[in-house]
Amino acid sequence: MNVSMEQLVSLTKRRGFIFPGSDIYGGLANSWDYGPLGVELKNNIKNLWWERFVRRRDDIVGLDTALLMNTRVWEASGHLKEFSDPLVECKKCHERFRADSLDEIAETELIVEKREKASIEKRTAHTYRVCPNCHSKDLDDSKQFNLMLKTFLGPVESNENIVYFRPETAQGMFVNFKNVLDTTRKTLPFGIAQIGKAFRNEITPGNFIFRTREFEQMEIEYFVHESDWKEQFEHWKNEMTKWMQDIGLDMTKVHEFEQPKDELAHYSKRTMDFEFDFPFGKKELYGLAYRTDFDLKNHYKEAPYREEGKESSYPHVIEPTWGVDRTVLAVLTSAYEETEDRIVLKLDPKIAPYKAAVFPLLKNKPELVAFARKIYEDLRKKYMVAWDERGNIGKRYYAQDEIGTPHCITVDFESLENQTVTVRDRDTMEQKRVPITELDENIGNML
Repeated sequence: MNVSMEQLVSLTKRRGFIFPGSDIYGGLANSWDYGPLGVELKNNIKNLWWERFVRRRDDIVGLDTALLMNTRVWEASGHLKEFSDPLVECKKCHERFRADSLDEIAETELIVEKREKASIEKRTAHTYRVCPNCHSKDLDDSKQFNLMLKTFLGPVESNENIVYFRPETAQGMFVNFKNVLDTTRKTLPFGIAQIGKAFRNEITPGNFIFRTREFEQMEIEYFVHESDWKEQFEHWKNEMTKWMQDIGLDMTKVHEFEQPKDELAHYSKRTMDFEFDFPFGKKELYGLAYRTDFDLKNHYKEAPYREEGKESSYPHVIEPTWGVDRTVLAVLTSAYEETEDRIVLKLDPKIAPYKAAVFPLLKNKPELVAFARKIYEDLRKKYMVAWDERGNIGKRYYAQDEIGTPHCITVDFESLENQTVTVRDRDTMEQKRVPITELDENIGNML
C-alpha cells in the first residue's frame, strides 16, 4: 500500500521509534531522536550490515575514525572548495533555499509594440522561480554555499582554531589507508568499512529523517586495480541490490539512476544512485561511485601501495554508500500496512526490534504469569523479547503488530498441562500450538 508521511510520523512517535529532537523545549528544526524501538531497529540494520560486509568477508576490514579532523584533510580532498550547494534568498521574506530545489514556472509575456499605423503583438516565454514560503517572485541570484559544519577547537574562536565536523565518513578511511595496509597486509582488491555520523549544514533539510544536518552512513572504500574497476562496480551494484532484498524493501519502489557526466561530483568518474519511492516522491536512497585514484593522490605524495615485485601505485576506489536513516525510512515505508482492523509493520524478522512477545493469558492468575515469565526470561538470554500482561489479549496482539513483532507467544491453562503455548503469526494472524522446547529453534529459524 502507499503510506503517507503523516501515517509514518504518527506511528513512529506513538510507538517509540522516533521522537522530535529537544521536544520538551519546542524542538530543533529537522532534529530527530531514536526511541526505544527505533534504536533497536537502527542497530539491527547496522549490525546486519557489519556482519554481512565485514565479518563474513576476508577482503574487508573495519574502521572507526574521528568526527573532527585536521583541516588540511578537507583542503586536500577538495571539500573546502567544492563541497557546496547553490543558495538563493527571497528578498521579501528573507528565507533561504537550495536553488535546485525550487520549481521553475514558465510564463508567456505579451509585448505590444506601437508602430505608426498599427500595433504589433509579440509573446515572449520566460521562466521564474517562486519562494515556497511567501510565493514572491523576487529572488536574488544563486550563490554557492559551503555545506561544511564549522566549529572551533580550544578556548579561542580564531581562524587558526577552525575545524569542521566531517561531512562524510570516506576521508577518515582514505587518510588511514597506509595504516590499515601496514597492519593488515591486505592486497588488492580489499576494502575498508565504517559506520558513523556525518554532518552537513543543509540549506533546506526536511522530509522527516530523509534529509537532516546530522546523519549516519554505512560506507565502504573498496580499493582495486584500475583495470578491474568496471567489474568491481558491477559486483557492488549486485551486492547492494541483494542487501535491499534481504532487509525486506519493496523492490517495486527501487529504481536505478545513472548520474549524467556533467552532474558528477568532482571526485567521481561514474556514479549511480538507487532511488526509492518514498511517500514524498522518488529520491536517492543509496549511492555507488567510482572515485578513481583521486583521494589517495591528494592525500599521499608518494604512491602508498606496492605489491612484491611491482612498482608502487595508487589504487582506484569503488565506493558503495548506504544511509542508515534513509534505510530506516525505506524499511518503514515498505513494511507499513493498514486495514480497517489494524496497522501492521511487516518488518523482516532479522531487523524487527522484538523477535517475539510473551503474554500470560490472564494477569490475575499467578500460575500463568509465573509460567510465562519463565519462558520470557529464558528467551531473552538470546533474543530481544517483549513482555506484556496489560489489557485483553486482542489489544496486546494488535500493539505488537504495530511495532512489527513477528510472533506472539501466549501462555494459557493448557500450557500448564502439556507444556505447549499458542504462537500467533504477525502477518497471517494464524495461531498454532508449539511445545515450549521448540520456541528457541522457531525464533532462530526466522533470523
